[in-house]
Amino acid sequence: MQPLQIKRRFPWRSAGALFFFFSSILAFEMGVTVSERPEVADGSLLMKVYYALTLFMLGGADLGTPQGGGLVPRILLWICFFGAPILAASTLVEALLKAIAPRRWQYRRLRDHIIVVGHDELTFSYLRVLRKRNPKIPVVVVSHAAMDSSLIEELKHSFDALVIVGDITHEYCLEQMKVTRARKILLLDDNSLRSYEAASKLLQMRPDIGKRVVIHCGNLRFMRAMADTRVAQQCETFNTYHLAAAGLVRSHMIHHFHETRSKDVVILAGFGRFGQTILEELQRCAIDELASVLIIDRDAERRVLVADEQMAFSGGYQRQVYEGDIAHPEVWRKVSDAVEVTGDNTVFVLGTGREEENLRTALWLRRKYPLSMVIARSSKESLFAAEVGQDHDIVSISINELVEDNIPGSWTAVDN
Repeated sequence: MQPLQIKRRFPWRSAGALFFFFSSILAFEMGVTVSERPEVADGSLLMKVYYALTLFMLGGADLGTPQGGGLVPRILLWICFFGAPILAASTLVEALLKAIAPRRWQYRRLRDHIIVVGHDELTFSYLRVLRKRNPKIPVVVVSHAAMDSSLIEELKHSFDALVIVGDITHEYCLEQMKVTRARKILLLDDNSLRSYEAASKLLQMRPDIGKRVVIHCGNLRFMRAMADTRVAQQCETFNTYHLAAAGLVRSHMIHHFHETRSKDVVILAGFGRFGQTILEELQRCAIDELASVLIIDRDAERRVLVADEQMAFSGGYQRQVYEGDIAHPEVWRKVSDAVEVTGDNTVFVLGTGREEENLRTALWLRRKYPLSMVIARSSKESLFAAEVGQDHDIVSISINELVEDNIPGSWTAVDN
């Protein structure tokens, strides 16, 4: 991943100060003088610099009015006479307001901004994508708990974000952040119930705000159970594993399916949230490419039963469940006895939460089944895993990278 480069806003105030300063010197150099100091036009450059600087403090009150010279430089000096003191006064007033009530000043200026609730890894992933796509849009990051000073500094300096500590479920906090003016509100908190509660409060404040609200729900069962509620129907809900699984299927697996002549055998080694969402995505967009799906997990039977409650399994392919550890050779012997896995139509997805075991097993499967496609999952992007994957023809993926690659443009105020 390339380092994030933040594009700063154009410094209009500094540019204006430089314009008035150099324009007044240029006018003096072109023969324009002033009624109270006629010697300025013929004076030294240092004298002209001095009187150009006094415009910001006195506005030409001790210089009199511009005279002589050409019409254009005289008009330019008149503009400096008015513009320089106005710029200086506005800068001073803003500095005083910020010193007296900095937070109130920042709140007052909020408009067309993006509100991000939460300060976990998902928040930082989203902000990295946002600043690559939209470096200038104002951002407010809200946390219900106090953050480390290092996190606050990173949010401020790396992402130019306004950081607020407050409870998003309180109407006072919502009003302070000017939620009705926000362009997008992303509830990325790790507490799913709090996020749904905040969305409910937002809809109560403004019924049409739902199309601007995105809710992350870390609990798949809870998200599926809440699918018929008003909040879920009016707002956009998602799970990070859904984004990651959709990206994996679209960017790697479907292309492989199309290259093989016969239908494919998919072995999901690990059937937690990631494995379940991969199967859900395969059923949605590649059901005709599947011959068999084999599920391996240490708690496979229970997890399949849980998924059965919320997700309708298709009958268009064979499904086999194996209870066991992917580190145990006996599990893989049962898999090879059950289906033909030596061809190029086999896809192994090592998606357990044990990253070292995923990578080790992926190397073993690559040597044993050289024609197959082998995918190994990690949570964060790993340079070492990427190098191993490149050297041994293994697809090394990370949840964070897949999520960042598949964040919709509408979430970052950019059209898809």
